[in-house]
Amino acid sequence: MKVLSAGIACLLAAGIVTGTAGCSDKGKRGADGTEHPLVRGVQLETVAFVQIPERFETTGTVRARNSAILSARIAGIVSGIHVKPGDRVARGRLLMTLDAPESLAGSAGAAFAVEEAQRAVGESEARSKLAAVTCERFAQLYREEAATRQEYDTRRAEREMAEQGLARSRARLAQMREAARAAGATAAYTRITAPISGLVTARPVDAGSTVFPGTPLLTVEEEGSFRLEVNVPESLLGKIREGQSVPVLLDGVEGTASGAVVEIVPEVAPISRTFTVKLEIPQKGVRSGLFGRALFPAGEKKGLLIRGSALMERGELTSVWVVDRKNIARLRLVKPGRTFGNRTEILAGLVDGERIATSLVERIVDGAKVE
Repeated sequence: MKVLSAGIACLLAAGIVTGTAGCSDKGKRGADGTEHPLVRGVQLETVAFVQIPERFETTGTVRARNSAILSARIAGIVSGIHVKPGDRVARGRLLMTLDAPESLAGSAGAAFAVEEAQRAVGESEARSKLAAVTCERFAQLYREEAATRQEYDTRRAEREMAEQGLARSRARLAQMREAARAAGATAAYTRITAPISGLVTARPVDAGSTVFPGTPLLTVEEEGSFRLEVNVPESLLGKIREGQSVPVLLDGVEGTASGAVVEIVPEVAPISRTFTVKLEIPQKGVRSGLFGRALFPAGEKKGLLIRGSALMERGELTSVWVVDRKNIARLRLVKPGRTFGNRTEILAGLVDGERIATSLVERIVDGAKVE
């Protein structure tokens, strides 16, 4: 039994030695005797300071280049609504009607006043003609000494008064016509039409609502042309120019757009100490009201930029593989910043001169030897 046990022990010992020798083929031993898994074909990059453009980020709201907020110009009741938000309308299309009896009655009354003034002009013209003929007859009689000077002067005065009466009647007619046109225009305010072609984006009233002058009724925005309006600190006044291209990020729209500065409002707000800059947004899928950010250039600074392929994200943590002089990889948490193409700024976690792995990062484990 003792001989048999000794033989089994020798076999087990031989098996352990054999197994250990098989694992050593997967890596190399370090100077300290520790075995490190080997990963071949890893590309390395030396971290170095470079000049990074500084950007000042400011926020704003996207607005349509041309937007029409239609408001009531008279008091009335909404009697008809012919569109809803989201409808595309052409210029001149009827959007809404108001019921305003007073305005309609005023327009009808003005039309009757014009007719009365026209009849008054006709009467004045007839009196003027009669007075002119009578005056001419008495002038002939006066020359023939068949009428007295007093009678001739009386007829001449009557002709002049008739002419003045005709002039007053004509002026009255012109006045009534202008009043009728004004009343007609007021009555036309009961018909709300589209001043531009575009998209109906808002309708704050419903049928049956009572409205007064100034009450918003509809908003129509022209499609295809939008601007991001941002407030910029006064320190950048004079450093931004029209036509300048500025990176723009819009919530709800993928990717980074390039907005062109089309308008600079030089007036500085006394409280916020900012001025307004408007940027044309050519990007598709843009709608008014979106929240956006514009990144204005503000000089340069030194910083660390690494390839995006070196970054590993696990949840909210970002890390890289740092390779020491012995080519041993160690996991390092870093704080990423802005992205510039395929490179990312590192705000913390790395120092100048360190080496990092930029390929096969998913195959590397902590303590692995890379080649």
